Amino acid sequence: MKNWSKSATAEKLGISAQRYSNWEYGSREPDYDMLTQIAELFDTTTDYLTGKTDDPSPHSDNDNALTWEDLGMPYGGVMPKELKETYADLAHSYFKRHPEYLNKNGNKNNEEQ
Repeated sequence: MKNWSKSATAEKLGISAQRYSNWEYGSREPDYDMLTQIAELFDTTTDYLTGKTDDPSPHSDNDNALTWEDLGMPYGGVMPKELKETYADLAHSYFKRHPEYLNKNGNKNNEEQ
């Protein structure tokens, strides 16, 4: 959609064209941080890139916002963005240490859900 070549896209990501081609053709997959950079570069979401959704448009900060209720806490309203980011960092660190709980799309294994 951006009409960028593979080499131009790779350059924008700061990687080799070969590395980018490997991802595009499925012989390798980018790590979480790179997947996030790709989503930002193409103004989309990691869910779209990994096939979890057919909707390529990024949602506003309030869509799917983590709430206090999600955490079993009796406070009202939406959780502040800074705290949501802290929880996201904690989750990312946890799954980095425990990759056995992730399938190839970054979801928890189905048999454990």
